[in-house]
Order: sequence, then C-alpha cells, then structure tokens
Amino acid sequence: MVAIGNLRHRPVRRLVQLYAGLTLYGVSMALMIRSGLGLDPWDVFHQGVARRTGLSFGTVTIAVGALVLLLWVPLRQRPGLGTVSNVLVIGLVVDATLALLPGGAPLAARAALLVVGIVANGAATALYLGARLGPGPRDGLMTGYVARRPGRSVRLVRTVIEVTVLALGWLLGGTVGVGTVAYALTIGPLAQLFLPMFTVEAEPAGAGPVEVGVAGPRPAGP
Repeated sequence: MVAIGNLRHRPVRRLVQLYAGLTLYGVSMALMIRSGLGLDPWDVFHQGVARRTGLSFGTVTIAVGALVLLLWVPLRQRPGLGTVSNVLVIGLVVDATLALLPGGAPLAARAALLVVGIVANGAATALYLGARLGPGPRDGLMTGYVARRPGRSVRLVRTVIEVTVLALGWLLGGTVGVGTVAYALTIGPLAQLFLPMFTVEAEPAGAGPVEVGVAGPRPAGP
C-alpha cells in the first residue's frame, strides 16, 4: 500500500478526494449542529468548550485537533498530509457553513438536517480515509495507543475515549440528544458502506514504500 504522505501514486485523485472529504465533513458537522438534536461525542466536547470560552466552534475544533496531535509524539505516530489538513480544513469549513446556515428551523427541518448530516459524515469519512493520506488526529491517537499496547482492544480504547469526551462535553454544556445516539448507531455501517466506493487502490507491489497505517473505517471524530 502507499505510504502516508506519498503522492507518487494517483496524486490528483487522492488530493481532490482528501479535500472534498474534509470539506464535506465540516459541512456535515454544521448540519448536525444546526439540527440541535445532538452531536457525536467529540463535537459535544467541542461545543461545550466553545460555549464556555466564547470561541467559535471551528476554532475550538482546530485547537483541540492540534493539542491531540501533540499527543502523537510520545506514541511515535507520524502524521500525513491528511492529518494536518484535517486539523485546519474541517474547522474553517464548519465555521463558514454555520455562518451561512440559519438556526431555529422547525422540528421536521431540523430532523432532516440531522439525517443528511449523519449520512454526509459517513461519506466524508470514507472520502478522506480512502485517499490514504493519513487519519485524523483523534483517530490516530486511538490507533497509536493500541499499536503501542497490542494487548488492548481497539473497541475498548475507542469507547473509553468517546465516553470520556462525551461526558466532559455534556458537563460543559454540549448538546447530547437523539442525534448522539443515531450517530453512534449508524456512522460505522455508513462508513463501511461508502469506504469501498472511495478507497484508492493500493500502489502495485514494489512500486513504492509500505504504508505505515491508516485509521479504521469509523473515526472517533475529525
């Protein structure tokens, strides 16, 4: 498979797909925020911090992503272009989309925003992971921890991280609701559905270095 950050193999396709996925991810987050019906665990945390600090949602997303990326250092994880882009692009896009998307819609419209947001999030996840240019910082934290401690369950580590940030976010004032449950139940199957459509095929054997790792199909967050 192609190395993280190696663009010799299908560079145009992979770059377009990466940034399309990150852009769609930011839009999907904004849709779920405007639904007011609950967010995924990391976004509950981002929203809680934003409400406590007065910073924009996107600014908090970028700041938290950068801080999480620093935790890669002791885990000896190597970020790719997709990892760094994830930190910057998603936060900028979510703020821009929120500025254009008014709130206060009727319940039926907000429910539609939630459904579209979750489906778009699943497609966005498959797009940027399928580009094979590096996982998001939050995913890399989980996979790096498991790689350093092979006896630990990936599912258990993911659950502990997500429950922790969800609880912190709720205590800070983030929105937990039916959307939180819907996201948890559907994002994995949605990412699995879309991932085969968007995964760039591996570089032919012997054509380049071996990939050091790509996150699994479901992110713990952007």
